[in-house]
Amino acid sequence: MNKINLCMVDDDPIVRDTISEFINLQENFAVNHAFGSAEEFLAYEFSSLPQILLLDVGLPGLCGINALPLIKNKYIDLDIIMLTTYEEEDKILKALCNGASSYISKRAGLLSILEGIKVVANGGSYMSPQIAKEIANHFFKKSQFPDVELEGRQKEIMGLLVDGNTYQSIAELLNISVETVRSHIKKIYRKLHANNKAEAISIYLNSNT
Repeated sequence: MNKINLCMVDDDPIVRDTISEFINLQENFAVNHAFGSAEEFLAYEFSSLPQILLLDVGLPGLCGINALPLIKNKYIDLDIIMLTTYEEEDKILKALCNGASSYISKRAGLLSILEGIKVVANGGSYMSPQIAKEIANHFFKKSQFPDVELEGRQKEIMGLLVDGNTYQSIAELLNISVETVRSHIKKIYRKLHANNKAEAISIYLNSNT
């Protein structure tokens, strides 16, 4: 595995240093840049863009939730892991729908953060147990989404997406090409009126299918 380069945005220097130093001890990961605000990150010109950004939700000024779409607009291929001490449903869902790859509670600890980084580096999505519980509660409480009718293959692919599979792994599991997977997913997005994977999963799980 090639070394995965990361950057981090957190206004607390102790948190920044603790997480960065821990990650830098790992063989395949390195935090090459750390910033105290989203504004600093957005103003910085990278000579080589990192693969993963660790972004604090509760930043002063431009908060992580509001910075997220600006960052994704500038760096569309950058995977973003939200780090938070907040576990409110609305913040979690807004972040996921705005393109966050994962959402992790800082209270879950350094090993949970490392696990999330590994999952995202391999093309998946990760939520710490506390965050997953909030999402599950949200889906349990909400039932106002209309029925969504997906065809058999579309249901298979949607189920695999929910389980965190990448396009490549879905293609291998279903013995089809990655291009075919992408074609099915585009049709699923149109049918669900979704703009991205997080929205599609949210709508699908809230529907009565």
